[in-house]
Amino acid sequence: MATLLSINRGTAQHIEGYRPLTGIVKLPQPSAEIGKIGLADDAICDRKHHGGVDQAIYIYFADDYQFWANELDRRIEPGTFGDNLTISGVEGRTVAVGDRFSIGPVVLEVTSHRTPCMTFAAHMGDRTFVKRFHRAGRPGAYCRVITPGTIETGMDVTLTPYDGERLTVAALMALDGKRQLEPDFMRRALTAPIHYKMRADYEDKLASLF
Repeated sequence: MATLLSINRGTAQHIEGYRPLTGIVKLPQPSAEIGKIGLADDAICDRKHHGGVDQAIYIYFADDYQFWANELDRRIEPGTFGDNLTISGVEGRTVAVGDRFSIGPVVLEVTSHRTPCMTFAAHMGDRTFVKRFHRAGRPGAYCRVITPGTIETGMDVTLTPYDGERLTVAALMALDGKRQLEPDFMRRALTAPIHYKMRADYEDKLASLF
């Protein structure tokens, strides 16, 4: 059984040696209210790249944290990667767009993978961490909120796989930085409930072919 291992909320603050304010530093909470735009009172400082209805909640997985604990040779606490929710009992790399997580009354739907940024690298204290994170292919999952509600740490989590075209978060991450994508792939991707920005990008690219 999958379990909600941790709920993590951040406040706007500066990372040492990094000027912009960020909400990436998150601490565990016993419970939280989840609304349509995310975790209540969770700081989002760069709304151009973070937050919004299709990036309302960021989930990272315990098996991926264990990978990084082995890779970095130290314990990595839930929330370290800026995740709102940390879930155990799910293989993170196999999670796909359209998969749904039910936690008590709350239902979340996966929309896309996480693309690492320099804020993440600064938070980890490693300028190479963007590349390291990308190479590892363990991006976690952004979700939209289908049903809001209140959740508590330790709740059971039910994963309902999407029964259509499966686009795993790991496979999507592998496409980051590629200028040309196969038209057939983009057409298949548009049949899944992908992030609205990704949808617009793929629609524009396909339209330019004609």
